[in-house]
Amino acid sequence: MQGRASTGACAGRGTATPGSADNPLRVAVIGSGPSGFYTSEALLRAPLYTEVDMFERLPVPYGLVRSGVAPDHPKLKQVIEVFAKIAASPDFNFFGNVTVGRDVTVETLQDCYHALIFACGAETNRELGIPGEDLPGSYTATEFVGWYNGHPEYRDKSFDLSHPVAVVIGQGNVAADVSRILAKPCGDLERTDIAHHALDALRKSNITDIYVVGRRGPAQAKFTAKELREFSELKYCRPVVRPQELLLNAESQVELADKSNLGSRKVYELFQNFSTLPPCRGVRKRVHFAFLKGPVELCGAYKVQGVKLEINTLTGPPFRQSAVGTGKFIEIEAGIVFRSVGYRGVPISGLPFDRHQGIIPNTDGRIIDMQGKPLPGLYVSGWIKRGPTGIIGTNRSDSVATVTSVLDDLPELSTRGHKPGTSALTKHLDRAGLRYVNFSDWHEIDRSEVERGTAVGKPREKYTRIDEMLRLLNRPGNSGKRFVRVKVR
Repeated sequence: MQGRASTGACAGRGTATPGSADNPLRVAVIGSGPSGFYTSEALLRAPLYTEVDMFERLPVPYGLVRSGVAPDHPKLKQVIEVFAKIAASPDFNFFGNVTVGRDVTVETLQDCYHALIFACGAETNRELGIPGEDLPGSYTATEFVGWYNGHPEYRDKSFDLSHPVAVVIGQGNVAADVSRILAKPCGDLERTDIAHHALDALRKSNITDIYVVGRRGPAQAKFTAKELREFSELKYCRPVVRPQELLLNAESQVELADKSNLGSRKVYELFQNFSTLPPCRGVRKRVHFAFLKGPVELCGAYKVQGVKLEINTLTGPPFRQSAVGTGKFIEIEAGIVFRSVGYRGVPISGLPFDRHQGIIPNTDGRIIDMQGKPLPGLYVSGWIKRGPTGIIGTNRSDSVATVTSVLDDLPELSTRGHKPGTSALTKHLDRAGLRYVNFSDWHEIDRSEVERGTAVGKPREKYTRIDEMLRLLNRPGNSGKRFVRVKVR
């Protein structure tokens, strides 16, 4: 940044172009996951005066880094240290416990900020579209992951783990996380930040066999080699692959031979290794990887009792092969099913939405209407922009691209005049009687969670209910609502 942004700009004063000392570019970023923080970072690094206010529907930040990364993968959460440094900027504010579209409208935010950047991710799962999908015992991976990570929206979910067989539909890293948590000894989870209610339930689990099912073949599985390799390192658990399931058609062989497809080749080699593992004493659980099988029905009268799968074949050229049913079927008896077949965004009141792709329609991050015309001052970043692709780091370049569009649009944004930013927004929320949470409040929650975890030998014990978090912040001596632009130390 060129210098400290002024906080006293008001309508009718100073230059017209946002980004000057007397007219800072004021931006609202909606969403506090990786794309939200990387977007904020790019804005705050721009060579102009900028103020960023971030909005999050939960009282706590970090999105899927907090509630989506598996508890036994703590290194992936180290990126939080980067986000905390971004939040320490004197020109950054955090508004937690505020849902845009409910607690504050898009129109109200437009009155307060020059630009709005939606970085709210893909919050729901794609559907299978098959009979029995809504039976008790059928769950999305999002529900299970949120539950064991202590996400407040999934805190009161319950999962019947009494049947010995579970089926996970999908072969990406989220499916791997779900399967690994089901298979891992609880003793190996006790020193992680897994939610205590989930650990208690997993201790009582009767699951011994987990089937991880994919519509296409082993060459098209979307695991990373690092995630898949962990199954060979689990105590008392054995990954299982039938050798005949590893036979490849000519097109799949071409895919694996391609120099740009090294990741898939490593994954296939791991499957080969799994298929040759000898019998082993002491195995209590097995994770079965099954390919070329597509779910056509979840069976059961009143709850899931099994999964009907159609045996598939592949058709099409390399890298564009699709699964086609053969008319032959098998059934796996199971007591619980987890659906992990991708994510999609959800509509936000006041914005267009592409229901087919599950994203907010945009061009280069600029939100467009149904006729393809850009909507001034409205932008997107991350999964709600491009769909659920890439890893945490992918969001950095994507966010920079969106911020580049914002900066390119500065002449047009100047027609929006001066915007009051934080001061006007806090007045609006105060009138609504909303208990919003700032980053200092988050540090209070963070400290308390770490203390709770230390007492039981864990890195943290999360608060899993919003009212618990707010009670902590509202106790005597904690004033809350401290919205002044001072650096968080």
